[in-house]
Amino acid sequence: MKTRLLGSIEVSEIGMGCMGFSHGYGQIPPKADSIAAIRAGFDAGCTFFDTAEAYGPSLLPENRGHNEHLLGKAVADFRDDVVLATKLHLPTEEARADGVEATLRHHLVSSLQRLHTDRVELYYLHRVNPDIPVEDVAAGMGTLISEGLIRGWGLSQVPVSILARAHAVTPVSAVQNIYSMVERDVEKEVIPWCREHDVGLVAFSPIVSGLLSGQVSTATQFEKVDDVRNVVPQLSAENRAANQPLVDLLASVAAAKGATSAQVSLAWMLHKYPHVVPIPGSKHPGRIVENLAASEVSFSAEEFAQLEPALDAIKVHGHRGFDESDGRSFLNRDQ
Repeated sequence: MKTRLLGSIEVSEIGMGCMGFSHGYGQIPPKADSIAAIRAGFDAGCTFFDTAEAYGPSLLPENRGHNEHLLGKAVADFRDDVVLATKLHLPTEEARADGVEATLRHHLVSSLQRLHTDRVELYYLHRVNPDIPVEDVAAGMGTLISEGLIRGWGLSQVPVSILARAHAVTPVSAVQNIYSMVERDVEKEVIPWCREHDVGLVAFSPIVSGLLSGQVSTATQFEKVDDVRNVVPQLSAENRAANQPLVDLLASVAAAKGATSAQVSLAWMLHKYPHVVPIPGSKHPGRIVENLAASEVSFSAEEFAQLEPALDAIKVHGHRGFDESDGRSFLNRDQ
């Protein structure tokens, strides 16, 4: 698979979001199946794997690190051939009591133990804590970089204003924001800023939890426990029906290219921006390999010139947005 740069970190141009093996899509697979699926992704050319300390069944504190354990075991035999990214949350009281740098270090050491490694290539602040200046986080990350514990660092779900403040202290390698054909807000400012400053944009939920694959219909029943699809704005029953024109457009383009709808949705962003790296996630080995094969799907200039205005002409129903800084959340529009 072709590669791209996140700052100075080289990764496969499509990565793998590993969250679904531990959280977010209902019943999790058996451990052995998850490990086999991750290894299948590596065999298919993926060298970039994304996890977080928080990813565990239902995000319960006692399940913290479940996903890191899985990923560490899965890649143990080829650890030096892959790039690992993980994320931390920065608790206010812990940071105030121990200091920001010490808190970062504590969380990182715990993640390294679970990942069975002595370093991670990319360490993200999962969400900005409005009680802790992002400049302090950036300074602490700089120390971890100087010590060789991490190669680079990043932020998630942030606007340019916060990115620029952090980058001025310790250069950011990547920002991980939501980005897809139905969540395109980052195209306005974040993606241009990242390109100007040699920062990668890691796109999570690029297939919108299956909506853009064409495999989710108005009849689809999501699981009742620990399934994020119940709260994804575009996936409400009403919005699934309203967004069908976009699904139909993708199906038409995919049929003409001999590809799948999911592959077209990924190839679209790869074609559009050279510094964007999508990290689709799935629990199913076949779907994982299918998504990674989007690297082989290309658009001619004429094809893309037809697709882009067709997308622009379709109204998207449901919106999450990417700015979850300062305590904001798409789950609480009043914040």
